[in-house]
Amino acid sequence: YVPLQVRKAQETLDDKKKEKLGRLKKMVNGLINRLSEPNLCSISGQMEELYMTNSRKDMNETLTDILMSACVTAVAMPARLMMEHILLVSVLHHNVGIEVGAHFLEAVVKKFDEHCKSDAEGKECENLLALIAHLYNFHVVHSLLIFDILKKLVSIFTEKEIELILFLLKNVGFSLRKDDALALKELITEAQRKANTAERKLQDQSRVRFMLETMLALRNNDMRKIPGYDPEPVDKLRKLQRSLVHSSSSRKETQLRVSLESLLTANQVGRWWIVGSSWTGAPMINDTNSKPQQKLHLGKVSSKIIELAYKQRMNTDIRRSIFCVLMTSEDFLDAFEKLLK
Repeated sequence: YVPLQVRKAQETLDDKKKEKLGRLKKMVNGLINRLSEPNLCSISGQMEELYMTNSRKDMNETLTDILMSACVTAVAMPARLMMEHILLVSVLHHNVGIEVGAHFLEAVVKKFDEHCKSDAEGKECENLLALIAHLYNFHVVHSLLIFDILKKLVSIFTEKEIELILFLLKNVGFSLRKDDALALKELITEAQRKANTAERKLQDQSRVRFMLETMLALRNNDMRKIPGYDPEPVDKLRKLQRSLVHSSSSRKETQLRVSLESLLTANQVGRWWIVGSSWTGAPMINDTNSKPQQKLHLGKVSSKIIELAYKQRMNTDIRRSIFCVLMTSEDFLDAFEKLLK
C-alpha cells in the first residue's frame, strides 16, 4: 500500500518531469529544424548548453528520437541533410562526451537490424545505413563496425543486400580502403566467392556484376569507375567539423571501436565502450556451468616473484599470472604477447 500523500507527491513529480521533457523536446526540435551548414556553429553551441543544463540521459534520448524521426523515413532522404545531422552528432560526440554518439549509434544499429530482417518495401534500410556510413565518415565510429555490416550483408547475399552493399561502398568505400586495405581485400574475395555460388538464384545478374566491378575499382583505387561518386561534400563538412571541435585530442581517441555483435547484445552484456556503464544479469557472471576450468601456466617464474605476488595480495591464479607477466617481461611487446596468452 502506498499512502495517499506519497502517491500525490509522486504524481506531481511525474507531471513535472513530463512537462520538463516536453519543453526540452520542443527546444531540441526547434534547433534541429533550423539546422543547416551556415548555422551549424551556433546550433551546436546551443545544444552543448542544453547538455550542460539538463541530464545527459534525457538529452541523449530526446536528440536520438528527434533525429531518427527526421532521418528515417519510407522515402530516400537527401544526402546533404543526412550529413548535416550527423555532423551535429559528431561535434557533440567530440565536445560533450562519447556517450552522445554511442547512444545514437546503438539506436541506429538496432533499428537497422530490425528493418533488415523485415520485408518492408520502404527506404528505411538505406536511410539507416546512410546514418551509419556518415557516423564513420565523421569519425564517431571505427571501420570495424562497417566491415561487420558488410560481412553480414555478403553472407545473406540477396537482391536487397546487394543494393545495400553498393550503397555503403559508394559512401565509404575509399575511406575503408585507406583504413584497412587488407580487410577490404578479404571482403572482395568473399563477395566474389558468394557471387559464383549464388549465380543461379539471383535473377538480376547485371547488378551482381556491377557490385563486383565497384569492388574491384575500390581495390584499384579507381574513382572514375564509380558513377556518382563525389567526395567533395564530405571533405567540406570535415573541414567545418575540425573548426567546431574544441578538444585538441586526436579523432582516433574518440572513435568507438565497437563491433556489430556488441551493439546488438548491449542489453545482455553491457556497454563496455561507455565508461562507467554497468549492467545486470550478465550471462558471463551467472553461468557457472560453462566456465572452463582453465589452469594458468606461469611458466618458469622464480619463487621470489611468486612470493612477492602473495605479499602484494595477488590472491587468485589470474592475478598472480598477470603480476608475474608484468614483473618478468623484457619490454611492452613481450608483456602484451604474454598477457594475450
